[in-house]
Amino acid sequence: MDYTETLVRHINGYNGLIINTTLDRVVLQNGEHTLREVVIHPGGVTVIPVDDEGYVYCVRQFRYPMQEHLLEVPAGKLEHGEDPLQCAIRELSEETGISASEYIYLGKVYPSPGFCREVLYIYMARGLIFGTPHPDKNEFLDIEKIHIDELVRLVMDNEITDAKTVIAVLKAKNILSKQK
Repeated sequence: MDYTETLVRHINGYNGLIINTTLDRVVLQNGEHTLREVVIHPGGVTVIPVDDEGYVYCVRQFRYPMQEHLLEVPAGKLEHGEDPLQCAIRELSEETGISASEYIYLGKVYPSPGFCREVLYIYMARGLIFGTPHPDKNEFLDIEKIHIDELVRLVMDNEITDAKTVIAVLKAKNILSKQK
């Protein structure tokens, strides 16, 4: 069955530094009208760098909306028209100083499709080459080296709650398990 909702009109919106929002009136499949709030985000990438011994280089940073310091895999926002792989390469270098000889595409996810039009592209980096981090001017983070098995435990024990990190860790562990 087709449950497509049709836009009647944009009622209002907000244009911000990173996100835009709209409040839309739509027609449902049954002919009824309702409102939909939509957050429009440019999308982003996350990259899980795994060395030959199975260690992952994560970042810990304060996330203002959650008012917590979160352990995450490196990630960042896509610039307008930017290729997701190029964004992954840039963000990994900026946040950790790491580059890689291989980037494996792990897929894309919609973090919260009920209200947000954001797409996250996930990569695993292998063949790591270490350099010096060069984060953005107002980006403050610490790098932590943690074994993939420990990250899986932290995910399963709800000690890692960042969705992109949860997905990246579980997908990477699955692929690495198949390579043994």
